Amino acid sequence: MSHPFNVTAQSQTTRARAGELKLVHGTIKTPVFMPVGTLASVKSLSPEELKEAGAQIILGNTYHLYLRPGCEVIDLFSGLHRFMNWDRPILTDSGGFQVFSLAKLTKITEEGAAFQSHIDGSKHLLTPEKSVEVQISLNSDIMMCLDQCIEYPAEKEAVRAALEITTRWAKRCKSTWTEKTGGKNALFGIVQGGMFEDLRRQSAEELGEMDFPGYALGGLSVGEPNQMMYDVAEYALPLLPDNKPKYIMGVGTPEDLVELVARGADMFDCVMPSRNARNGQLFTRNGAINISNARFRTDTGPADPECDCYTCRNYSRAYLRHLYMNRELLAYRLNTLHNIHFYIRLMERMRAAITDGEFDAFRRNFHAHWQAR
Repeated sequence: MSHPFNVTAQSQTTRARAGELKLVHGTIKTPVFMPVGTLASVKSLSPEELKEAGAQIILGNTYHLYLRPGCEVIDLFSGLHRFMNWDRPILTDSGGFQVFSLAKLTKITEEGAAFQSHIDGSKHLLTPEKSVEVQISLNSDIMMCLDQCIEYPAEKEAVRAALEITTRWAKRCKSTWTEKTGGKNALFGIVQGGMFEDLRRQSAEELGEMDFPGYALGGLSVGEPNQMMYDVAEYALPLLPDNKPKYIMGVGTPEDLVELVARGADMFDCVMPSRNARNGQLFTRNGAINISNARFRTDTGPADPECDCYTCRNYSRAYLRHLYMNRELLAYRLNTLHNIHFYIRLMERMRAAITDGEFDAFRRNFHAHWQAR
């Protein structure tokens, strides 16, 4: 089964583009932000609230769901959709990043990633085949190839070795995906290569020959300076096929989204809107505010006067501060609702600006307001 991606509009002065990606559980419009639901839940929000906020697609996490509750539980529901009562598309990552960042005593070999669970210390081997099989069990609309993540900074030869094993693993992932699904759900390849332009080119060319339904840039937002991330995106995104969606993993701030869309990225995910909400940071058109700030104690206005989310329609900054200062559970829900809504509306505004031929003006206006805080 093919997974057609159609570019519906293109900026004349930047690489920003709008498109549509047809998936098993629906068509998503790009550029798109995907809220992160690591454990089959975007923390504090129900699927209905995510829909009201406009979420088209959400993420699940292969590593976490494989360990708990386990595929045998999710198989009872024929996948994540029924398990969590979400009928729109789901993307699952391969588990590679979590093995790199969370698991204990990890050992990478040609066979796969051997690790001990961060939950109970049990031993596991995540092979490329196993990663795809788990994602098939999750029935995700978009599955990701297993890749080897590498820290920043890293020596070039270490980055090259990780790239090369990622390429070999990608071949095995695609073989398993084709054999077991016939290509029913999409599988994306992940371009590695660190901050080295020649290695990014090598990875993009090798994976491009495999003709995946989509491609991601991995290994960004791992501690490198922001400008370096933008520079990598500037030269790496054009190396990916223009007739396939281009996904930058684990990014980022609202400024990052605007700048990376300008460079040609179509898809994003990040824990920032939900994690920062739980830490009292709310995003507004004029930048981020910390709701715990004493100046909000008697503020009767909404978090963002220009926002039409449930939180801003119904609650004041004073009330949100009161909830947060008292660690009331409702604080996390209302703050998260607002931030997710903000991110999704930002993407909608970018799509509209690209379609209307006004992306340059949108970009300038965004930065002018964001820096005016």
